[in-house]
Amino acid sequence: MDFTGYIFLTIAVVITMEGVTWLTHKFIMHGLGWYLHEDHHQPGYPHVFEKNDAFFVVFAIPSMLLFWFGTVDGINWMFFVGLGILIYGICYFLVHDVLIHRRFKWFDKTNNWYFRGLRKAHKMHHKHLGKEDGECFGMLYVPMKYFREARLSTIKK
Repeated sequence: MDFTGYIFLTIAVVITMEGVTWLTHKFIMHGLGWYLHEDHHQPGYPHVFEKNDAFFVVFAIPSMLLFWFGTVDGINWMFFVGLGILIYGICYFLVHDVLIHRRFKWFDKTNNWYFRGLRKAHKMHHKHLGKEDGECFGMLYVPMKYFREARLSTIKK
């Protein structure tokens, strides 16, 4: 595969990871993995780290392994799949932990309609304190109504 193919593969993996994350969030985190995810749904969680942070490792391990096996005999397609997972992980961290939950105060003053739509959708997800009746399991793509609401409120200001 040539360099252009590797770029497209990486982009495809980043896009695919949103679906993988949605499925993992809905069926594992709100299913068998609820024990690890539950503290994330509790308001005012007092600790720096949550049990939910263990899911970071779940996604990091395949990425690291793909980097390893993707460089054993020169760079191959596995390296770029691992890179796509890593890029999505960085986006997830910046959106989920920094922008939405404000675990770091880097983007506190943003008024971007896209980011406000993501924040609103995630707030709707967290209104459910239990594992049932959840909604908005995605991270970078959420139902359009949240983006429309955010855009309209931005225009009105």
